[in-house]
Amino acid sequence: MKETLVVALGGNALIKPGEEGHIDEMRKNIHQALLNMAPVVSPDTRVIITHGNGPQVGTLLLKNDAGAQLYQTPSYPLDVLVAETQGEIGYLIESELRNILRVANPDREVVSLVTMVKVNPEDPAFSNPQKRVGKMYSKEEAAKLTREKGWIFAEEIKNGTTGYRRVVPSPEPVDIVNKQAIKSLLEKEFIIITAGGGGIPVYEKEGGLIPVEAVIDKDLASALTAELVGADRFIILTDVRYVYSNYGTPDQKPIKRMTVNEAEEMINRGEFGAGNMLPKIRAAVRFARRTGAQALITDFEGLKQGKGTVIG
Repeated sequence: MKETLVVALGGNALIKPGEEGHIDEMRKNIHQALLNMAPVVSPDTRVIITHGNGPQVGTLLLKNDAGAQLYQTPSYPLDVLVAETQGEIGYLIESELRNILRVANPDREVVSLVTMVKVNPEDPAFSNPQKRVGKMYSKEEAAKLTREKGWIFAEEIKNGTTGYRRVVPSPEPVDIVNKQAIKSLLEKEFIIITAGGGGIPVYEKEGGLIPVEAVIDKDLASALTAELVGADRFIILTDVRYVYSNYGTPDQKPIKRMTVNEAEEMINRGEFGAGNMLPKIRAAVRFARRTGAQALITDFEGLKQGKGTVIG
């Protein structure tokens, strides 16, 4: 049987440091990222690709705000913006991958799937929202939006300026609404682009799906996808070759292999930064512990060379 892989593309696959996020920039970056993924996108593998969407959602939130202020256009909720970015980024990945496959493997099919992910409405994250989204507002603007929309804000200092940013919940993903469609497409050996940006957060109530304004961690949603399809490997592509112990110090050392227990011990010691490596380690650990399979954290060059940090 062919190996089933779930590959999570990091933000550097879409927008490089110093870039503004124009479509031409993203197309070029995605094309190169997909070329670098040649070792896993092969006739011998079944592949699911997931991706982030942070900057793209941020841009849509700014457009929402500007449209409401300048033209009184209606603002869209966060779940709809996540869906929009899934379509946008999925289209870019699919179109670039199709162009590459026309030469390398013209019979291989690709599909981009707008994906809903279930969360638990009782998740503690809903009573303690911490994920910052959108632009900074003044104290007066934040108070007005709290009155009008019920938004919650947290104080933030950036470049010496104090402002307020909206915070939303980041609940744990518990199921993929579209999992049967994903499994069916996988059986037909489609390359599937799914769970973009962590998925559109919904919960089930009285037989119906209710959207919520929240942000699901993309790495955890990717790990859940890998678990539900029975992936043989879960690959997280980021901008470093290895996970490091004592990162950022003279004693930092690359880690080539970790057991699940070793990784959890390092998490508990606070070895990993909350804003960068920690979510990836948590996702890799969750996948490896629940499935007994291995996760790999590496960069594109490491993927080509068969190098990186193996967990499991």
